[in-house]
Amino acid sequence: MKILFEVSSGDAANVLVPLARACDRNAVIWSCFFTGDGVKTLARDDVLATVAGAVKAAACEVSWERHMGDQPCPVEIGSQTNNSAMVGDFDKVISL
Repeated sequence: MKILFEVSSGDAANVLVPLARACDRNAVIWSCFFTGDGVKTLARDDVLATVAGAVKAAACEVSWERHMGDQPCPVEIGSQTNNSAMVGDFDKVISL
């Protein structure tokens, strides 16, 4: 099974981190796409440490610029087109 976490809430970190760690423990392939307020979770050290285990982690460029300004993005910058492609590659999508 392959899971894509769609992180669109700035409060999602407390759910994302344990879910992603559970995926790692159970050898489940997973990735994340950060959009909307969800890009704010990338400011947390625990999220960054966890996302290091993802097959792919990307953030919406527009959302990043809107919420994080000129700060360098710690994951790949993408678009909603990239998000759509990622959705097509995964068995399950979990929206946080």
